[in-house]
Amino acid sequence: MEIMTAVRMTANRSGIGMVDGDRWVTLRLACAMVASMGLTGCVHAYFDAPHTALNERLYTSIYPYYAEYCAESEFDKKKGFGVDIEGGGPGGHSVFYLNGACRLPDAGYPVLELCSESPDGMAGKGVGLSVNDHYRNANWTATQGRDFFFHGDLLPGEAVTRDSYDRTQDTAKAMGILDGVAFHREAMADKPANMSVRDYMYEVSIATDYAVDFARDRFCARVPLDRGKMDVIVHYLNALNQPYRSAQKDFHWNVLRDNCAYLAHNALAAVGLWPELRTDRPLLVAAFDFPVPKNEFVNLMRRTNDMPIAEPDALYDDETARSTLLDQGWIATEPGALAEARRVVMPNEIYGTHLRLIFYDEAMFGHYQERFERILREPRYTDLAANLSYFSALYTTILNARRAPEPNGRRAAFYQAYYDAIARAKTTVDTTLRLVQP
Repeated sequence: MEIMTAVRMTANRSGIGMVDGDRWVTLRLACAMVASMGLTGCVHAYFDAPHTALNERLYTSIYPYYAEYCAESEFDKKKGFGVDIEGGGPGGHSVFYLNGACRLPDAGYPVLELCSESPDGMAGKGVGLSVNDHYRNANWTATQGRDFFFHGDLLPGEAVTRDSYDRTQDTAKAMGILDGVAFHREAMADKPANMSVRDYMYEVSIATDYAVDFARDRFCARVPLDRGKMDVIVHYLNALNQPYRSAQKDFHWNVLRDNCAYLAHNALAAVGLWPELRTDRPLLVAAFDFPVPKNEFVNLMRRTNDMPIAEPDALYDDETARSTLLDQGWIATEPGALAEARRVVMPNEIYGTHLRLIFYDEAMFGHYQERFERILREPRYTDLAANLSYFSALYTTILNARRAPEPNGRRAAFYQAYYDAIARAKTTVDTTLRLVQP
């Protein structure tokens, strides 16, 4: 009954999922139980999207600070390459990349700081975060550098081979990605007797916590930020790890209350993008509303692209949007929030490449697949110039239709903040558009 309630009610928002460590027993049971009743459904999907890629140097010349949430597929490791690892289920995994945040050198533990700004630009200058149920004394680990986080030590066009697989692990060890991180005892149960603890940790973490493209398809959603917002996120994340680092408590991943999709969701909530999903909620409360990777990708793209920003009263009625606009002058739906779809690296000697990543949705009335397809079909969600043009036209329409609010103090103040924000955004997007268009 508890599973049934969780499955049915969560479909109203963002789906159901087990992510970190790929332990999908709950989801499998839930799908079987509820789909048989015709109430909800697990939408099993292989990579069926156009491959898209962003020009990183161009993008970071405009948005040097950004957050990127990635929903990642299951993985399928072939037998006979290092430690045999079960690939889990189709709910996949999620990771969080922060351009403009860096790992603090020589800290001996994952700690973040703002990157120093470079005259050569900020392309690839960031840190990738991952949550895993293996961790005992950390909520998240951090891998420095966008290229290594996603692609490992691969050269452009290089395949995943036994050599590149081993070489990437050696590089990760030299970087100290897992320095200071301890695993739960049960996570070490399958360690071969002739393998060191350190080697085993890096072996079971590759393609989940670093070099994630080695084994997984991914769908990523970018959120442009400024340095101030990135600083807020850095402080939030450091504080999140602190009680585990100081041994005040152990980290315990939980499907309903603290899976890896919570990390990005709540880091973005810290800057006012959307409401927080607290990890200390009672189990039955959490069962009504918790994130799953692919659903969360859609949720984030819609929040940053499709809020009804032409309707100030609708924004006013959104408590988080209202507070963020009044306090920060920021509307989360804005130019530059783009999607990217990437396939697992091929050719691939180590991992299978026919991979699943599901939605959890209502069988008859669900909209996640439809919304997902629209995001990857319409250029304004994936192409920078099309995105900027869309928002420039939308801002023009809003400003031309400007109206006065009713004589209510707080609503009047909100309207003023709203039109000021739209006017600033219009000026900025038109300037940026001239730089992007040929």
